[in-house]
Amino acid sequence: MGASDWIQERAKTAGPPGRAIRFEMAARAFAESQLRNRMPLDGGAGCPIVVEGKKDEAALRALGFEGPIELINRGWDRSRLVAYFYDTYGTRNTIDGGPPLMLLMDWDRTGGRIQTSLRDRLNSLDVPVDENLRKVLLRAMKPEGKTVEALAPHAKILKSMIEDQFDRV
Repeated sequence: MGASDWIQERAKTAGPPGRAIRFEMAARAFAESQLRNRMPLDGGAGCPIVVEGKKDEAALRALGFEGPIELINRGWDRSRLVAYFYDTYGTRNTIDGGPPLMLLMDWDRTGGRIQTSLRDRLNSLDVPVDENLRKVLLRAMKPEGKTVEALAPHAKILKSMIEDQFDRV
């Protein structure tokens, strides 16, 4: 039995990683996203994070996001919203050269559909999007909930873990 076979077999019997490991993964992803989200005067890129609603914004603020947060539930149709993102944020982030927007929809079925729709529409206009945070949270925070607002009760624990990650990022 080779090393990789042993690791795969152990993963099958041990089950998913424990809460501490999952929260550590989430904290690392949050720290990276917060650095991009910070305004340029604070050492960031000013990259906005796009969420579904006000409760999602409140949860991210509780986790320490200080930069721009854009809401998709503002009474606009999808086409107008995409045009607004294109006009406001362009096709590249001029500070770090990365995608100009971070998309963070809920990791339930509806959130997945919204994420796919926005990503596809923005990509058709040559606007790349950063989806790394959602991909990590999809795996790490699923047992705690399937929505961004479900992170709020864990904000106190996660915020201290995120601050520890800033030294490593």
